[in-house]
Amino acid sequence: MSARRLNPRAGVTLLEVLIAVTLLSLLTVGMFLALRIGLSAFARTDSKLMENRRVAGAQRIIDQELEGLIPARVNCGPPDGPPGQPAILFQGLSDTMTMVSGFSLQAAWRGRPQVLQFLIGPSDQGEGLRLMVNETPYLGPVSSGALCTGVVPDPQTGIGLPQFLRPSAGPATFVLADHLAYCRFKYLTPGSLPGQPPTWQPGWGSAGWPSAIRIEMAPAQPSVGQLQPITVTAPVYINRVPEVMYTDR
Repeated sequence: MSARRLNPRAGVTLLEVLIAVTLLSLLTVGMFLALRIGLSAFARTDSKLMENRRVAGAQRIIDQELEGLIPARVNCGPPDGPPGQPAILFQGLSDTMTMVSGFSLQAAWRGRPQVLQFLIGPSDQGEGLRLMVNETPYLGPVSSGALCTGVVPDPQTGIGLPQFLRPSAGPATFVLADHLAYCRFKYLTPGSLPGQPPTWQPGWGSAGWPSAIRIEMAPAQPSVGQLQPITVTAPVYINRVPEVMYTDR
């Protein structure tokens, strides 16, 4: 058998190699750009979803804290001093609110009662306001008496209302809502005359507790495609008289 003769023109030219490498490079770049666009869209969607979950969770926390209001009392005065004047541990102002709730941020409904102090302050980025809350365990009327500075009669009703230390932001302060255009507290107050409907007031100046508590707020920069903080209204499920000692018969 004679040996097969090789064709001197068989093979791949340099131009064909350059064209193949160029096409492969373009295909790789296109796949990389498509992957990058997909990952960027996923990151934006995940960021919006997490932000929506955070806003919804904060709204739910506010509602549960307000609905968990407990009819607690306090002896206004330091624990190591003389017995203080007994008062109801509740103060409602337009920019701060002090109360006792059975719902806590650490243990939800399973923890011990907490003294909640809501406050409003400027945002850390200098844009709008933020709603914050401080939590301290409620250990009884005597231990919590250090928060109360005294009992002052209301100028309009003459009812003695407890005055508490004004809360301030600290390392343990929890931010419930941020970048707000406005934020204020209102309290559903019964009518002063028989048959008069209740009204929302910027301050609570009566004994006991209001029928409902409202925290009005709105975002500084509303966004159509993102969940925004909204006004929270929570009823107060307390119908007992604080001055009456209830006993079993």
